[in-house]
Amino acid sequence: MLGSTHGTLTTDSRRARVIACGEQHPGPAVHGRAADVDDLDVSGRPLYSDVPDLERFFRPGSVAVIGASDTEGRPNTGITRQLLDWAARVGARVHPVHPTRPSVFGIPCSRSVAELPEQIDLAVLLVADPLPVVEELAEAKVRFAVAFASGFAETGEEGAEAQARLAAAVRRSGLRLLGPNTNLNAFERFREDLQGPAIALITQSGHQGRPVFALQELGIRLSHWAPTGNEADLETADFISYFAERPEVGAIACYVEGLKDGRSFLLAADRAARRQVPVVAVKVGRTEVGARTAASHTGKLTGADDVVDAAMRQFGVVRVDGLDELQDTAALLARARPPRAEGVVVYSISGGTGAHVADLATGAGLRLPVLSEARQAELHQWIPEYLSVANPVDNGGHPVGDERGRKIIDSILDDPEVGVLICPVTGPFPPLSDRLVRDLVDAAEHTDKLVCVVWGSPVGTEPAYREVLLGSSRVATFRTVGNCLTAVRAYLDHHRFVRSYRSPFDEAPRTPSPSFRKVRDLMRPGQQLSEHAAKQLLRAYGIRVPREQLVTSAAAAVRAAAQVGYPVVMKASGAQIAHKTELGLVKIGLTSASQVRDAYRELTDIARYEGVCLDGVLVCQMVERGVEMVVGATHDALFGPTVTVGLGGVLVEVLRDAAVRVPPFGEEQARDMLAELRGRALLDGVRGRPPADVDGLVEVVLRVQRMALELGDDIAELDINPLMVLPRGQGAVALDALVVCR
Repeated sequence: MLGSTHGTLTTDSRRARVIACGEQHPGPAVHGRAADVDDLDVSGRPLYSDVPDLERFFRPGSVAVIGASDTEGRPNTGITRQLLDWAARVGARVHPVHPTRPSVFGIPCSRSVAELPEQIDLAVLLVADPLPVVEELAEAKVRFAVAFASGFAETGEEGAEAQARLAAAVRRSGLRLLGPNTNLNAFERFREDLQGPAIALITQSGHQGRPVFALQELGIRLSHWAPTGNEADLETADFISYFAERPEVGAIACYVEGLKDGRSFLLAADRAARRQVPVVAVKVGRTEVGARTAASHTGKLTGADDVVDAAMRQFGVVRVDGLDELQDTAALLARARPPRAEGVVVYSISGGTGAHVADLATGAGLRLPVLSEARQAELHQWIPEYLSVANPVDNGGHPVGDERGRKIIDSILDDPEVGVLICPVTGPFPPLSDRLVRDLVDAAEHTDKLVCVVWGSPVGTEPAYREVLLGSSRVATFRTVGNCLTAVRAYLDHHRFVRSYRSPFDEAPRTPSPSFRKVRDLMRPGQQLSEHAAKQLLRAYGIRVPREQLVTSAAAAVRAAAQVGYPVVMKASGAQIAHKTELGLVKIGLTSASQVRDAYRELTDIARYEGVCLDGVLVCQMVERGVEMVVGATHDALFGPTVTVGLGGVLVEVLRDAAVRVPPFGEEQARDMLAELRGRALLDGVRGRPPADVDGLVEVVLRVQRMALELGDDIAELDINPLMVLPRGQGAVALDALVVCR
């Protein structure tokens, strides 16, 4: 495999807030320059941040070791020794600092930071309390510091307060801090003899990066390792942004327990997507147990996992579950060329193996095209006629032992529909397997298409594997079929994504709309709006609602029904009513004045009995024909406003068929949300029903997004349920709405 083609920006976790009248609070603290209004979207969140210059962190000219030691048996001694070895490799001058020692390992000691003999690029703090030292480093204008000390946010409330004090001191100081609760992974010995695009590694738990670091022993280059720890200052997003700009980095591999700031992470992922640098991540927190454990480890929000998952997918981050998947997927994405085609061919010596892998590949979402009759006829020159070569290609075994083997591989790779060849070798069978892998390696050297081999032997010591496959930089070698298919799917998805990627931050709204000014008086902090008020809010943002009137008497209800037009729906309207149907506060299909009078009296009687305060009764146009959907917005603790669309109606909580996105996003992402729904076919028309107005539904999703951006910090929850999506060309109507103010 050869080099890939070649994101975002970091922000302080504090946000500015743009007020509707045009006042602007101070912008977020962006290292390098102050943010101005052009850097903020309409919600006051950053659209831009500088990429931190971390060159002097990874390659400093001068290093101060605060608390250095050479007393055998002390932990600081081992750390000091490793730092001295690392500094020698990167060409840095080391200055030990200790108040009582004249020297450490023969190097003269400074008694304090103030006595250091030169400007320091990186200070390593081997002290239990880094806070006083940070203030000294600020006076000395040190650029970077690393704090190994634990006992901060990972320990609970008291530790979180200590970390907050440390973070505040770092912000005042002007230096950048890695940690606390980090380790020595940034100062490991990286192999210098490896070529090709490299993997840059980011981990919040040092041990979890070991499998990726060990890829060097398989000939895969690693360029950096950033162990971010508790992220009091420098965070995962900072390193993604920096690595995305590095020409030697082919992929970024991350182990993430908690994200410090959702917008910072999205900006970083956006930068990587713009640069076409793949980001592969394990994100802890898919389950409640995992989320709780991650919080105790790093003391940060994990975020609602469905939102995290959607946000990663939205910005092209490849999320995997296991560390083995992380290493295999990152290695492939770092080194493989962009695909020439998306078709996958499975080639094996066994019909059973081919059928099994082809079945798994199809289930993984890969496309296995049927080879043309001409291509199959060519393959049958070397493969017996009774064997299938349509895809998967079964060679029967014997052809791999002579010149036919290479001809078969070349023929498959010559097919214009084929972009990936996968050859599973379930176990070694020398000498045929040795000849097979040599042919695959040779063919890979002469093609720009991806050649993957799954070496299934549990031993892994065979020369064909160790010397031939691992000696090739052009063949992607895997030990399991599952990891191979995961990586190939990610490879094809990534390149499809970056080919069409357009940053949503470029088009994000920066100034409030006229609609926002109209609805400010509707907000009731801490309260739920009545359905009538909620629909006024929707109408102000251009979302269609039924014809309706709010009435306070039976006579007024009859007049309203005549104006709205029979049949009508009548609903109790009040600020505290959440589930009207369950309380019997909805009457549908009313066709006469007498039914309307009776319905009004019944609704008001039920409300009095239930102790529900009403602002009136809604007399509404009845809309019957369409697909019931739900579109909503809520406030995520990590990412801020989010937008959801799904199948609606009374079974919405049972079906739980919904897709979520984090603003800003465009029309294409809105349509992708619909494609994710299990019930998507309902919109296309089933059992004789006409196709629904998907364009009208997408328009509502985008209008709700605008509401989420402009009102997201004021609204805790917004639900349009049901949103009746009418037949094609007729739009969508919000039949009911719930709005809860923050």
